[in-house]
Amino acid sequence: MRTFEYKRVNDGMTLVEVLMVLAIVLMLAAFALLRMTYHHHVYKVFCTNNLKQVGLATRVWEGDNNDKYPPVVPATNGGAMEFTTGPNAWKIFQVMSNELSTTKVLFCPLETDQRRFLATNFQYLNNSNLSFFVGVDANESIPNAILYGDRNITNGMPLNNALLELTTNRSAGWNSEMHRWFGNLCLADGSVYQASNAELRVAIANSGLATNRLQIPILGP
Repeated sequence: MRTFEYKRVNDGMTLVEVLMVLAIVLMLAAFALLRMTYHHHVYKVFCTNNLKQVGLATRVWEGDNNDKYPPVVPATNGGAMEFTTGPNAWKIFQVMSNELSTTKVLFCPLETDQRRFLATNFQYLNNSNLSFFVGVDANESIPNAILYGDRNITNGMPLNNALLELTTNRSAGWNSEMHRWFGNLCLADGSVYQASNAELRVAIANSGLATNRLQIPILGP
């Protein structure tokens, strides 16, 4: 009776063995990809939750300060009105330290800038501890105004004293940092959602403001 043998490849393995190894490698690669995707999704949820907590803290602070947000309350009254330009975005969050409770909510778990890090306390807070911008003109009477959001936002124009001005006349979008051409927005009414570039432009058009001035947490030279 005639018998058949599997032809051996150069390394001495049979074709079946090679295919089995390839199958195992592909399975491991697929598992690693799924794990990375899962972790990225989880961290995106954390970032969204962080912004929700910041938005809630702002509403609580507002309730104790004549229904005004920190950017329009003078520093002498506990606000940050004098710090709404330049590298002072951190000051707006610092005055809300009691409401925020922890610096963790100011930092995105998917932060990609190696120069940024989680602050240990509010006393030494600075822009390197922030992942979010501040909409300095947002207030409760304009519920769709952009209050906070991920710092990876741009309209292709240079910043003017750390401020990015968003209007319907110039397209804005997210860069590849943090959320890969997506970003999270927190509106003045406290709502938070992740927006694509197209959704960001809709948010700007529906914001209720002719110009949304965003104070970006820029870092020093």
